[in-house]
Amino acid sequence: MIERIETSQRMSKIVKHNGVVYLCGQVGSGDTVTEQTVDCLSRIDALLEQAGSSRDRILQAIVWLSDMSYFDEMNTVWDAWVPSGHAPARACGEAKLARDVLKVEIIVTAACDA
Repeated sequence: MIERIETSQRMSKIVKHNGVVYLCGQVGSGDTVTEQTVDCLSRIDALLEQAGSSRDRILQAIVWLSDMSYFDEMNTVWDAWVPSGHAPARACGEAKLARDVLKVEIIVTAACDA
């Protein structure tokens, strides 16, 4: 069974299937990469909780930065957020994001209760 949560015509914020939760890409508010990353990860925490999961169950994360020069700043926040011993498989790349003010977007896949 596929469960879609907070669904609109365009997308669902959460999709659950066979013990895996897929989150839509999350962005954050703020002027700096640090502020946006902190807010983005807070939003991910909330969605994971809503889906019956948590950051220690993340399987994969895909991080998009609008400029790779933000890599170290984003990683400072990321490294403090990921629970020790629970680092997911991760990719990070540079991409033009949906709005010019956005500096970071993160997509997460995690294990969840079926």
